[in-house]
Amino acid sequence: MARALVNLAVGTVVFFLLFLLSQSNPSTSPPRLLPPPHHGARPAMVLPLFPSSKNSSRTFLHSHRHLLRSDSHSSHPNARMRLYDDLLLNGYYTTRLWIGTPPQQFALIVDTGSTVTYVPCATCEQCGRHQDPKFQPDLSSTYQPVKCNLDCNCDSDRVQCIYERQYAEMSSSSGVLGEDIISFGNQSELVPQRAVFGCENEETGDLYSQHADGIMGLGRGDLSVVDQLVEKGVISDSFSLCYGGMDIGGGAMVLGGISAPSDMVFSYADPVRSPYYSIGLKEIHVAGKQLSLNPSVFDGKYGTVLDSGTTYAYLPEPAFLAFKEAILKELNGLKQIRGPDPNYSDICFSTASSDVSELSKTFPTVEMVFGHQQKLLLSPENYLFRHSKVHGAYCLGIFQNEKDPTTLLGGIIVRNTLVTYDREHSKIGFWKTNCSELWERLHITGALSPTPSSSGKGNSTESPTTTASDGSPHYDFPGKIQIGKIILDMSLSTNHSYLKPQINKLTEFIAKELDVNASQVHLLNFTSEGNSSLVRLAIVPSDSSTYIYKETARNIISRLAEHRVKLPDTFGNYQLVQWKVEPSTKHLAAVGYYLM
Repeated sequence: MARALVNLAVGTVVFFLLFLLSQSNPSTSPPRLLPPPHHGARPAMVLPLFPSSKNSSRTFLHSHRHLLRSDSHSSHPNARMRLYDDLLLNGYYTTRLWIGTPPQQFALIVDTGSTVTYVPCATCEQCGRHQDPKFQPDLSSTYQPVKCNLDCNCDSDRVQCIYERQYAEMSSSSGVLGEDIISFGNQSELVPQRAVFGCENEETGDLYSQHADGIMGLGRGDLSVVDQLVEKGVISDSFSLCYGGMDIGGGAMVLGGISAPSDMVFSYADPVRSPYYSIGLKEIHVAGKQLSLNPSVFDGKYGTVLDSGTTYAYLPEPAFLAFKEAILKELNGLKQIRGPDPNYSDICFSTASSDVSELSKTFPTVEMVFGHQQKLLLSPENYLFRHSKVHGAYCLGIFQNEKDPTTLLGGIIVRNTLVTYDREHSKIGFWKTNCSELWERLHITGALSPTPSSSGKGNSTESPTTTASDGSPHYDFPGKIQIGKIILDMSLSTNHSYLKPQINKLTEFIAKELDVNASQVHLLNFTSEGNSSLVRLAIVPSDSSTYIYKETARNIISRLAEHRVKLPDTFGNYQLVQWKVEPSTKHLAAVGYYLM
């Protein structure tokens, strides 16, 4: 999440305290781990791989219709979701959740170190400007506040449950608890579910300035999304994350069980030791040689913690010094250079190639060994990051955790690795793979939309949006079609009578956001649907052209479908329900559907 690599929770709701009371020291809340500050301590604070836009917001801290089936031993469905953004450029990965009826979309940082999911509330005057509009409870017909009770902290009027989170880098989030329907996107086998979440009334620090809307808590605790879904009996007690590799970003996430690949490497995950996901690291090997360390070095304090919200990896001092010495010995022929930030003593090397696929020819392999000699092979992209100022240079992404004896493994360690948090069986699995091809490698195929069907209108044929080889949506147009018109059906959460006098302004804003002339956007239909409005628009070629380029059409459709079009709050939230292209000659039409 947008937090210093791991956060320190000081204020928690009683739901989480109930978990802590079962631990050996119930009188205090467990501190969140805090790696040492350095330029790499970018905000470590969620699905097929989807690279970030080059213009996506970056924040730096100094200090993811055939669906993936559940585990073969379980009848539970799962939620297959996309991950967005980039670990090192953005400092986090996000996924998309839809809250309410009609759904309101949010980009949430996936964080295994947090136990609550929260988004900015419409009433929040101390919240930053984020990727999506604030959540508006009044626009959701299914929203209910969580009323004050014995199992929660209450507001000063003892009317509603509240939550508070304070983080080690001095950012914080606080607000009220609400309950509403959570939707997981059109790749999800799991139907929308009611869940409790935080509706923020105040943000500070990096939570205020980050581009992402909020946090999706995947840690252990009663307010965690995973715990709530498991408690309802709708998913098995497991979830998986798959982060993209160096220079790619994005990834995939699954809430619920999946069939583990036969060669997945597992480590025992102690569910009692702490609320974090702790694994049993025993040894580290560099270039096939074991570091001369007592295994207990990885068992200090909280042991070895795996945290999706942490960017890099942090070792206790003895382990880091041994690792550093082994790496330097293997790379004594490489030129060592200064790091990108003069304030920090990064260990960086200049190489002759900037091709990630060539790194293994220069840098040694590293192995992490768990109990029963289960070995996780780390390629160079799992312990290096690119030097931001020198082409072809790389720096170590593993650091000393100051004097803290905890071993902290962040997202860099598991790039291009499917990580399964099998909480039911107290183990975490690792499977090296190309996360951009995850579904294919798990033998999952199919499209995102309904199967093709005849429209019954002449030569028109409905053609679904498909999944490209990298897992991202792919907008297909048949044959050598020259596009003469794009038809867009949109649902807006704004009341029809309110929107009617502003409909022309709406088309003007859409034209501006889509980078087309206002004269190219035509209103075809405008109707009411309950408290929402349905709008049908047509995008036509400019006056200087007889057709719309396919790439332009794909860009228009994808920007709307993926909610990259930003409209003023007065128009509410929107959903692209259906798109259709019509040829300027006698070609087939292509149609796509977007399900909430």
